[in-house]
Amino acid sequence: MPATPEPATPYHRVDVARLQRNVRRVAEQARAAGVALRPHAKTHKSAEVARMQLAAGATGITVATVAEAEAFVAAGVDDVFVAYPLWTDATTGARLRALLDRARVVVGADSVEGAAALARHCGSDVDVLVEVDSGHHRTGVTPEAAGALAAAAVGCGLGVRGVFTFPGHSYGPGLGPAPARDEATALATAARSLAAAGIESGVVSGGSTPSLADSLADPGPLTELRPGVYVFGDAQQWELDAHRPDDVALTCRGTVVSLAGGRVVLDAGSKALGADRPPWTTGWGRVAGRPDARVVLLSEHHAVLDWGADDLPPPGSRVDVVPNHVCAAVNLVDRVWADHGDGELEPWPVLARGPGG
Repeated sequence: MPATPEPATPYHRVDVARLQRNVRRVAEQARAAGVALRPHAKTHKSAEVARMQLAAGATGITVATVAEAEAFVAAGVDDVFVAYPLWTDATTGARLRALLDRARVVVGADSVEGAAALARHCGSDVDVLVEVDSGHHRTGVTPEAAGALAAAAVGCGLGVRGVFTFPGHSYGPGLGPAPARDEATALATAARSLAAAGIESGVVSGGSTPSLADSLADPGPLTELRPGVYVFGDAQQWELDAHRPDDVALTCRGTVVSLAGGRVVLDAGSKALGADRPPWTTGWGRVAGRPDARVVLLSEHHAVLDWGADDLPPPGSRVDVVPNHVCAAVNLVDRVWADHGDGELEPWPVLARGPGG
C-alpha cells in the first residue's frame, strides 16, 4: 500500500524499527534456548507483522479464533495453531475443513465433549493439542488428566500432537519466575500423562510475554513458546518490567484538546485505547517519553492525563499514549499506521478484528 500523510487523531502508530528489533531479539533468544517460536497473532492481527515474524524464524503463528485463522491463511500463512478449546458445530467444522486444504491447522481441546464435536464436524484430518491448566485457572484440564483426554481424542479419530498451556497468572507484579516454573511443571506432568496413555507429546507448548524471559532461561520440557505482546509492548508490560519503555513499538497518538483545570485532555478515549485496567496498574495508560505521566481518567472520547510536571503540552499538540493492553487496543481499529522513519505513514490493515469466531 502507498504511504500517506499523517491521519487524523486518534490513530495507532507503529514504530517499525522498534518492532523489527523486538521480533529479531525474541527470535534469536528462542533459537539460543533451543525452542520453537509460534507467536500469538491476536496481538497485532497484521499480515505484515506475521510475515516479519516468520521471516525471522517463527515456525508458524498462534490465533484465538477460526476467523483469525482464516484471515492469516488467506494472507499466506500455512501453519496455524488455534490455541482455544473450540466448540465445533457444522458451520465451524466446514470452515476448518476448508482451511485444512490450504494450511496445517492444529486446534486446542480441553474436554472429551469438545474433542468429540471437533471429530464429528471436522473429521480426522485435524490434529489437537490438549490444554492443561498451569495456574491461570481459565481453561484446561489438570495436568494429570491430560492423558485420559488425549486417549479420548484419539478414540474419536483425532490426532494428538502434544500439550499446551497459558501461564496467564504471570500478569501481576513481583511474581518472579514462579509462573514459568508452574508452566514447566504442569507441562512435564501432562507429557508424562500422555506417555502413560501411549501417546507421544511431540509438541510441549507454553509462553506468555511476562514469563518469557524466565521460560527462555530454563525451558525445561518446553519445545515451543507462544508470546504475543512482545512485538509491540504495552503499559502492562512496562509496569511488569517485561518490556523496556524504549522498546514499545505501538502507541496511540492523540491531540491535546483541553487543559481545563490544568489537566491534559486528549481525544484518545476508551474507543481508541481500550478500557482494560488491572487493579495493579497505575492508570489506563502511560505516555511515551514521560515516565511520570499517567492516564488517570478515561471515557469514550477523552483521556485525562496526570502529566507529572508543569510543562503542559499546548492545545493542538500531539501526545503518544502507551495503551494498557495493546491486543485490545489494536482490535478497536481497522488499521495501524506503520512509521518507517521517512516522515510518511503506511496503513497496515488489522485482520479479523472484532468478536467474530
